[in-house]
Amino acid sequence: MSARDPVGRRAFVVGAGAALFTANAVSGAEAGVVDGPLPDFHPALKAELDFPLAWGRSPIRDFRAWRRAARAKVEELLIVEGDERLPYAPEFGERSEGDGCTRELVTLSLTRYERVRAALLTPHGTGPFPAVLLLHDHGARFDIGKEKLVRPWYDDVRLASAQGWAEKYFSGRFVGDELARRGYVVLAVDALGWGDRGPLTYDQQQALASNFFNLGSSLAGLMAREDVRAAGFLAGLDRVDRRRVAALGFSMGAFRAWQTAALSDDLAAAAAVCWMTGLKEMMLPGNNTLRGQSSYYMLHPGLPRFLDFPDVASIAAPRPMLFFNGGLDPLFPADGVRVAHERLRAVWRSRHAEERLVTKVWPDLGHVFVDRMQDEVLTWLDSVM
Repeated sequence: MSARDPVGRRAFVVGAGAALFTANAVSGAEAGVVDGPLPDFHPALKAELDFPLAWGRSPIRDFRAWRRAARAKVEELLIVEGDERLPYAPEFGERSEGDGCTRELVTLSLTRYERVRAALLTPHGTGPFPAVLLLHDHGARFDIGKEKLVRPWYDDVRLASAQGWAEKYFSGRFVGDELARRGYVVLAVDALGWGDRGPLTYDQQQALASNFFNLGSSLAGLMAREDVRAAGFLAGLDRVDRRRVAALGFSMGAFRAWQTAALSDDLAAAAAVCWMTGLKEMMLPGNNTLRGQSSYYMLHPGLPRFLDFPDVASIAAPRPMLFFNGGLDPLFPADGVRVAHERLRAVWRSRHAEERLVTKVWPDLGHVFVDRMQDEVLTWLDSVM
């Protein structure tokens, strides 16, 4: 104890803690961690999230200036730096003929750290063709990634797994093959942990994300940067009409699709199936996000202090965008979907481009991308591309 500290630091801290405990006891609040696990004061943290950089809340009134500022903030919080000038240096594998398309594997550099293998489908005929960057889901299934969406003609073992996945979520269809038959060039790449870049296990995700943070990097930031690079590679192919490139994804792939549209000017449109919500409405006890693990692929630390999910997606406005959700989807509460769709519509309306935005809830469907949903997405893509 010093003359300047007559109470003593230890006594002060103990006394302050006791006062806080007494206040909690009086108010009836539980101390520590509650369902989720969430801190017992999580309602106060939620209340502080007002997303001040969102369009309409931000003091920036010029939309183009707002887009630049919002995108810059997202890119800053990705932590991972972009590699725009890095050569892709693609190596194309042996070609194989499929149903209405030519199939090939291509190995390329999306970052300076690793080369990845992608599936590339090219329609028969004379190009240049429209193209789709096809982004796979999470699903806690890591032995297959790009194979969830493109039939793996190159691997019989993965084909069996992929066929089962397609039956469960896609009415037995391979969405990439359907797109190629309709005249689209298709590119599908594994995210880190899936397919050729895995397989990871579910319980390893949190450690992987933690290790990225300890290395001054980010798992979610890496995935975002790689997806932007993949869009650039696809748009730059001679066989592709770079003015007609879209992103499409289901579940985590939907998150990746609208995120890539927000961060890349190489995409003319994007379709996101079963991943859009307001953050605060999703942060409820029992929601899958609160378990950690999978959520680290979609978690950019600090971003909610500035932008909500629909705010990030709105950086892509007024380009054509489609958002489907299932009314019975347990991962995305109805209130969160409603709030997100309303905020998206407000942004496109402010740009006098409401007709370019499609939001729809399928009341009888859960977390799936079944044939009738696919048919609507494909028809929509044809209309905007």
